[in-house]
Amino acid sequence: MRENQHLRSLADYALHLKQLHPYLCALPLASVHRGMLRPFIEARQKQGRKATSINLPLGLVRHILDMAAPEWLDEDNLTSLATPPKIKLLKVTEAAEPTRCRGTNRRDCFSNCRNTWPHVVVEGQHRLSRCEVCGLKWAWEVSVPELDTSVFLIPGAKVKNGDERLVVLNRVAKSVLDSVRGEHDEYVFVYRGRPIETMNNNGWQEARKRAGLTQVRMHDLKHTFGRRLRAAGVSFEDRQDLLGHPSGRITTHYSAAELANVIDAANRVRESSDRKMPTLVMLKQKAPAPVAASA
Repeated sequence: MRENQHLRSLADYALHLKQLHPYLCALPLASVHRGMLRPFIEARQKQGRKATSINLPLGLVRHILDMAAPEWLDEDNLTSLATPPKIKLLKVTEAAEPTRCRGTNRRDCFSNCRNTWPHVVVEGQHRLSRCEVCGLKWAWEVSVPELDTSVFLIPGAKVKNGDERLVVLNRVAKSVLDSVRGEHDEYVFVYRGRPIETMNNNGWQEARKRAGLTQVRMHDLKHTFGRRLRAAGVSFEDRQDLLGHPSGRITTHYSAAELANVIDAANRVRESSDRKMPTLVMLKQKAPAPVAASA
């Protein structure tokens, strides 16, 4: 942890180590191998965790053991391990097809979880990451008086790719933020006076059940937003900016006219959200017909 203070994923490392601690805390490094991790794997599987989620802490264990063999030296200038054991990750099956939230069930879900965490904001704009939502601060809000609105400029240190992130708000997102304004001096989204720590919390889980959307995952919200942007006729460049995709453009330096265009694009998603969305067609190339064997 001390050697990786520069990583933005340091908090995730700490979480993985906390999960592993009950299973590995009493073991010397030389005793850690794939078999000793079996109880941890089985416990996480019983909790319903997917292979991808379980592989994250397993990968961290493998990294620690790899570092203990060639690089980490003790007072006698010897490595902690002669050779690192092989930590095999779980096999990841094909990812599930993203689920798109439709008008009525989407509204039911978000109305159920209102005030539990900012799903309504994400419902308006499905592309903020956990760190960006949970740690959103009022100090990052920038007023745009020319457009009678405001935007958020998230520092690069808080963004996964290290670049400053411009977040514009459509009418729904703006109304939700205004409704929680004044609840906390520093953080936008709080629960019982403290900033929220996770989006996938009990409020979200219960809201999904009540709305009959238990299959909807966090990342499905981003897919939904992207599809609705495209269906609303939003340009590729504006979709990149709204989804936070790297584009090579300096997206935190907009003129008032350019900013107005991006905000209008975000609002067009709301205007088209209740219309029938275009059918998504999977195009597959037909397999060539078998060639009959010659006599």
